[in-house]
Amino acid sequence: MNKIIVALIASVAAMSAAQAQTTTAPRAYVGAGIASADHEFKRAGASNVGTEGYKASGKLFGGYEFNQTWGVEGGYTDFRKSDVNYSIGGVNNRGETDGHAFYLAAKATLPVNEQFSVYGKLGATRTKSELETLNAAQNMSRSKTEGYGAVGAEYRLNGNVSLVGEYERYGKSKDFGAKADVLTIGAKYAF
Repeated sequence: MNKIIVALIASVAAMSAAQAQTTTAPRAYVGAGIASADHEFKRAGASNVGTEGYKASGKLFGGYEFNQTWGVEGGYTDFRKSDVNYSIGGVNNRGETDGHAFYLAAKATLPVNEQFSVYGKLGATRTKSELETLNAAQNMSRSKTEGYGAVGAEYRLNGNVSLVGEYERYGKSKDFGAKADVLTIGAKYAF
């Protein structure tokens, strides 16, 4: 995680140094996307673990661009429910994981041309992961505030509508539920 943060900070510094002092009018945007995260399950003594793997889920986000280079963004990602099967001491168990995350991040953008740009985001995320099993004594819930980072690309279809694709990192890996690494595609509307 520290390597990702250092790389994002270095990228932001390089982008801002290379960016000309052109500005655009400040504007807000909203968007929606499809986030895909692999689901996992780690528990001491568990064997024969089976999860549903990658699942597509929804993401909503919005932000404000102060100029062509700098902005701020916040969002919500629902990691959906996922079934898990495992054995502990030869006894088969079943469960269901669920989770979501909120994030708030600074955003640095580097326009490549009038339609295409690349960006990086760095901020904080609040994640929640829950495990519900047939044996209620094994149920767990974890909430944590951690670092958030992302790198992505944006393709502008017109003055207001853009397509986005990004790799996001929601803190550290969890013992159950969605992994911290998320791939997202979506669209945004600026006004």
